Formats: sequence, C-alpha cells, structure tokens
Amino acid sequence: MKLKYFIPAFIALIGAVLVSCSDEDTMTLLNEIQVSRSYVPINIDGGEASIDISTTASWSIDPAQVPGWLTITPMNGGAGESKIIFAADATPNGRDADLVIDCGGRQQHIKVIQGLATVQNATCAEVIAGPDSKTYRVTGTVTNIYNTVYGNWYLVDETGTIQIYGTLDANGKTKNFLSLGLEEGDLVTVEGPKTTYNGQTELVDVTVVNIVKSLIKVESIDPEDATIPIEGGDCTISLSCKGNGVSVEIPEDAKSWLSISNITGGSEPTVTFRASENKGGDRSAVVTFKTKSGSQESAVTATIKQTGAIVEVNCTQFLEASEGDTQYRITAVIQKVDNPTYGNVYLRDWTDELVYVYGIGAKGDFQALGLKEGDIVTIVGKRGSHNGNPQMTGAQYENHIPVTDVTIAEFLTKPDSRDVYYRVTGDITSLKDNQGRDNVYGNMFISDGTNELYVYGCYPGYGATGDNRKGWVETAGIEVGNTITIIGYKDTYNGLVELCGGIYFSHTN
Repeated sequence: MKLKYFIPAFIALIGAVLVSCSDEDTMTLLNEIQVSRSYVPINIDGGEASIDISTTASWSIDPAQVPGWLTITPMNGGAGESKIIFAADATPNGRDADLVIDCGGRQQHIKVIQGLATVQNATCAEVIAGPDSKTYRVTGTVTNIYNTVYGNWYLVDETGTIQIYGTLDANGKTKNFLSLGLEEGDLVTVEGPKTTYNGQTELVDVTVVNIVKSLIKVESIDPEDATIPIEGGDCTISLSCKGNGVSVEIPEDAKSWLSISNITGGSEPTVTFRASENKGGDRSAVVTFKTKSGSQESAVTATIKQTGAIVEVNCTQFLEASEGDTQYRITAVIQKVDNPTYGNVYLRDWTDELVYVYGIGAKGDFQALGLKEGDIVTIVGKRGSHNGNPQMTGAQYENHIPVTDVTIAEFLTKPDSRDVYYRVTGDITSLKDNQGRDNVYGNMFISDGTNELYVYGCYPGYGATGDNRKGWVETAGIEVGNTITIIGYKDTYNGLVELCGGIYFSHTN
C-alpha cells in the first residue's frame, strides 16, 4: 500500500468539498490502524468512494453508527491490508456521517461527506417532514427537560414539537448541559442533524445559537408532584414574572374537570387549580402560562395530574381504549416473550386479541419474578402506541399464576389441586365428553400416543365466562387429529384424572 504524510483535517475537508471525489490519498497514523484518508467524499449525484486500511489486529465499524443512506462494505476485517467501500444514492441535500473504526481498542475516526451539508432555517413541522441526516436551524420554546447531563428536552413552536437528543456546551462538548443555563420557557435557536428514532423526530447533539431568557418561570408547585387525589382538590402553582400580567390556558378537553379557583398578580403570581372528583381513570392536563413585554412573548407549562380508578378490562377493551393516563388492569396468559430482560411480552385472553406490553416493571424485574411464557399474569399500565400500533406502557406487575410445562404422563402423576396450573400438549383423539356425548364446552380426550388425558372443559382463553365458553371449539375449526396445548389444573372424578378449567393456548392442524 502506498502511504503518504498526514494532511491536517481542515485541508482534507476543503478538498472533499471542492473536488467531490479525489484520488489523492492522505494518511492517519496509529500503531494499530492506518487509513489512507480520514475524510471520504461521495458525489452528490451518488456513487462510491473507498479508503485503504492496514491494521495489526481485527477491526470493525459499529452498524449503529451507520445512517440509512450509507452502505459500507465490508463492516469488519482481520489483520492486514483491506479496502473499505462507501456508497450512497443521489441526494438533493448535502449530508455527512461520523464513523469510528475500532481496532484493538484504538479508534480511528472517519468523516463521510456527500455534497455540502448546509444549515437550513426551518420550523418544527418542516424538520418533521424533511429528510434524515440534514442539518436544520430551528427556533422554539424549551419544554420538558428530562435529562440535564446530556441535555435531552423538547422544542416547541407554533407548528409542532421535536425532541432534542443531546445538547453541546459552548465549547462543543457533550455531558455539560447545565453550563448553558437553559430553562423551560426559554426561547432558543439551535442547529443540528435530524434523525428519526422509533417514529420520533430528533435533532441530535445540537449547538445552541441563541438564547432569549423566558419572562416567566414556574418556581414551585403544591403538591410537589402536581397530583390531585381521586376525590378532588387543589393544586397551586407559584410563578415569577417579568412581563405585563399572566394569562392562563387550560386545554379544552380538561375544562370539564379542571378550573381556576384563585389567581394573584404581581411579579410573583400564583394560580390555584381545582379538580372535581374523578370517577374514571388517571387523567392529566398541560396548563400554559403566558406573559408579554414589548414584542417578546414567553410561555411555560406545567402538568397537573389527578389519580383515578384502575379500569379492569379484557384485551379487546384495552385495544379499543383511547391513549392517555388512565390505568388499565389486564389479566391474561403470556402468549410470547419478546424480550425477557425488559419484560416485553404479548398477552392473550378469551377475546383472542393480542396485547403487546412494552416492558413489565424495570429492567430485570420480569426475570426476577420468574415470569415466563404460559403464565397467567395481572398487570396495570397505560394505553399507548408505537408507529400506530397499540401497546401497554408503564406496566407494573401485580400478581401471577405460575404455569408448569409437563407431559401427559407427568400430569397424570401430579396431586389434585385447584391452585396449581400446568400446560399440557397432546393430539385430540375425541371431541366428546367422558360419556361419549357431544358437548359445547370443549370437553375432549388428548393423547401423547401412549397416555390419554380427559380435558373437562377447554375455553377460548383466560377469563371466559357464561356463553363465552360455549361452542368456540367448532368456531375455531379445532378437530380430532389436531395437536392442542391447554393450561389447567388436575382433578380426579370417579377415578378419572381430568385437566379442569382448561385455558386454550394454541393448536396446530
């Protein structure tokens, strides 16, 4: 490989911008890894560019660093000399990507540039509608600062809301957000590249261009958690104000239960809100305080919450519920475990609907509780969604019935108990009861080829009662010869071992 002396980064960047593509090599020297250039230009009309790499050990590029518009081949390799090819389709706007090649713990930074990455002034709506990787400059109000180390918060203007995921300090460093003195209500101008994560528009590691301090600020809330009890009561918010008076806005959908009971003026105004008795689920309202001085107008918000009853629902009712703060209780069978570390699971009950639960408790709780597929669990959480798909969020564990997987032979030896549940699989040999009669409750015999087990009632799922238990086996198309998995407890009647209270889990033809 032909290697030349290192050219400073700013010269390489100018060359990349001016010539679009160049055969001229530069080199960055580390003992473990050498690259022919650290700035990689790709023509704005699309194409490929490459670098040569020489390493003393295996190397790799983390796929999480690579934006969707960029293709890299290969992403890893062994010791020795290699070529890395970077490819991208045409783009109407300039874009760039920062990558790291890791080799033996040493890191080489690579900058890929396609066209000129220009900064565009935009509204929140324009950022949301625009392409990822493009850099935008946006002006809006600071709201909901939820991480004061990295600087994660939301920016709001009259057109919408975007998330700011990471804020650089005055020296361009991360993890120093508090040095900026930003507060909720401040009017700021920021610029940074756009990305989309789980459907949420973000500007990442933004630079703060300008700050106009808010004329109004929330100083304290009583009660501190801004939560009014279920029977109703007051919440008082104290403000500091440098403008001419304060206006208060309550959302239209909250005016039926939330009102202003008292308000004081001056430079330290207070506003007392009163909530009526709550006969439904949890609810909340974001109230807005505004003031004005000359041409400057400032606004801050606060969220007032009220505890509500927990609404007990089946899976279908949960999926049909509106998104919000209402707490719902579901008891159902864990049909599938999607992520055991966080407790992401699918639940199913007799309605035959699947509810996706985005985590039960905190990280590790699911495994610590010993929860698993087939268990009957009761949880409480909110109705949320992701990419338009409904899901339960903020789920908290209440209790569960453990279900043990056993063979038919093992089930036959277990002691009778209505408190111990098993999951059993077998082939259906008869859909008649133990008297040989047709039935509507799903009585059947199942076999493993050697042992036979009588199932005294197999219902469509957990929670089925009354007429919901009747006739579903025929409706579901379950027939003799199918393989079925059923959950139930063991009992013995007139010498016949029975699986009772059967909860359908699955079947195959």
